[in-house]
Amino acid sequence: MSVFIIAEAGVNHNGSLDSAKRLVDAAVEAGADAVKFQTFKTENLVTESAEQAAYQTENTGIKESQFAMLKRLELSEADHQALFAYCRQNNIEFMSTPFDDDSIELLHQLGMQRWKIPSGELLSIPYLRKIAAFNQPTILSTGMGNLHEVELAIKTLLQAGLSKSHLTVLHANTAYPTPYEDVNLRAMQTLAQTFEVAVGLSDHSLGIEVPVAAVALGASVIEKHFTLDKTLPGPDHKASLEPPELKAMVTAIRHIELALGSGEKVASSSEVQNKTVARKRIVAKRAIAAGERFSEDNLTLKRSDRGRFAEQWDSVLGQTAGRDYAMGEGIDGNA
Repeated sequence: MSVFIIAEAGVNHNGSLDSAKRLVDAAVEAGADAVKFQTFKTENLVTESAEQAAYQTENTGIKESQFAMLKRLELSEADHQALFAYCRQNNIEFMSTPFDDDSIELLHQLGMQRWKIPSGELLSIPYLRKIAAFNQPTILSTGMGNLHEVELAIKTLLQAGLSKSHLTVLHANTAYPTPYEDVNLRAMQTLAQTFEVAVGLSDHSLGIEVPVAAVALGASVIEKHFTLDKTLPGPDHKASLEPPELKAMVTAIRHIELALGSGEKVASSSEVQNKTVARKRIVAKRAIAAGERFSEDNLTLKRSDRGRFAEQWDSVLGQTAGRDYAMGEGIDGNA
């Protein structure tokens, strides 16, 4: 099955429907499978006194409450309807992460078929149960979590009605950007082995190397933030890919998918023709007279268009030459 690539627009539209549509266009151009936004009613998500995360203050250059920041980034119900229709028109899957009950209901009414649970909701038990009840494909991010907490979240989802076959668990680190030394890609494999579920990566590191490596390690889903311009104001732009980078990531992932292959060790169709050119054959080291026994003194291995292949060396030694051989002539099947 092909790796499912989610182009994470998030709130990088800065509250503008026009910018959100341009992000959809960029995701389509890059070849992503889905473009994902964030759905929330600020009043339901944070208190008015909740502080920003340190990276948000650093990236925006504005020290304000989460409430004030998020209110500017909120999309209306009409915006969601327009984006859902625009994605369908452009043959890309619409996704959005809900952050409150009203947002879950809005996305359900829109007809969204795949759910994304963000790292911050890993332990939000009522939230998890509400999404699990739909029993639709569900992607769970696990940033900031340990194995015990991930186990609790998975147990909650499955007990609330989600089929395990519908669940994909993403390793994630919620630092924006994530230092390479904190990515810990092998934790993705730990999740797969511990919980026997499909796994993937929600990546917040800079560049495209980490998600490409994740695919090589078995990721079935990749999620990556992107923006129209890293210099735009907002909390996530600086840690996001620009459209050419997003396209390069998608292309690299598709190449790695092809390169992973079946795992069977056989000569590929593209290299079979090289066997006769690259592999050595048994040839006369010097002139050999008919009746002379073949030995290491009169035989050698060289690339040649004639003669037995090298793997027959032991079976040829000790045989009697059936005819004369000139130096460099391949030893044929009749010896």
